[in-house]
Amino acid sequence: MKCFLKLSVLVCLMLSISDCAMMGFAVPAAVSGCAIDVNYTFTNIAYKTVCYPFADVEVALTKVLTKMDIKETKRKSEDGKISVIALAGKLDIYIDIEKVTPTVTNIKVNAKKGVFLKDKAMATEIIVQTEKYAAAKRNPTTSVAN
Repeated sequence: MKCFLKLSVLVCLMLSISDCAMMGFAVPAAVSGCAIDVNYTFTNIAYKTVCYPFADVEVALTKVLTKMDIKETKRKSEDGKISVIALAGKLDIYIDIEKVTPTVTNIKVNAKKGVFLKDKAMATEIIVQTEKYAAAKRNPTTSVAN
């Protein structure tokens, strides 16, 4: 029995280190009513797949970072993927946007303070606001007041 327990702990540790969201480790976010579709990996990295083109999401993300007074410190572009490192106060924010199809983009946000503390609310808000701005770009009558 002790061997089984040790093996189970080892498997869970390996899955968490690899950011695996399999086997029920994905936790739906219930941070706010509008963010119910934002999910988290076992290591509390927020992610969402949105139905907006990659270019629209990139423009929206830039607007959101400016609006939220988050300072972008580094941007790395690869084919169909952009990684952004930003600072908000004492938070280090790591954002990845990746093209899935011509009309679908994956957003991943990791807002952390130090090694162990994560800010789920900040990560969720970045995703929610980015989605709102992307929607406003597609439909100019959509409001992005909040």
